[in-house]
Amino acid sequence: MKHRILLPLSALLLALALAAPASANCYADYKAKKNNPLRLSYGVIELADPACRSKQAAAKAISRRISKGGWTLLNVLSIFGPEGLAQRKASAGANYLRY
Repeated sequence: MKHRILLPLSALLLALALAAPASANCYADYKAKKNNPLRLSYGVIELADPACRSKQAAAKAISRRISKGGWTLLNVLSIFGPEGLAQRKASAGANYLRY
C-alpha cells in the first residue's frame, strides 16, 4: 500500500522540480516619462514568465507597474535574461529593478 502512494508522490515531486526552471523570470528595459515638469527615464524591470513572451505583453505589465509611481511607458527596448542585468545597472540608476 505504501508503494502505491510513494511512487505517484515521488513522480509529482520530480515533475515540480524539473518544471521550476521553466518558469524563470526575465527582465526588460524601458523608457518612460512624467509630465509637469517633463522628466524622461530609463529603467530595468523584472517580469514574470507570461509578460516575457512579447514586447506587447511586457508593455502591459510594465505600464501597470510604473504607473503607480506616476510614470507613463514610452517604449519597451528589449526583453532579456539575467545575463543582461549587469551591463544595464549603471544606466538605469534608481530605476534599476525599482518596480
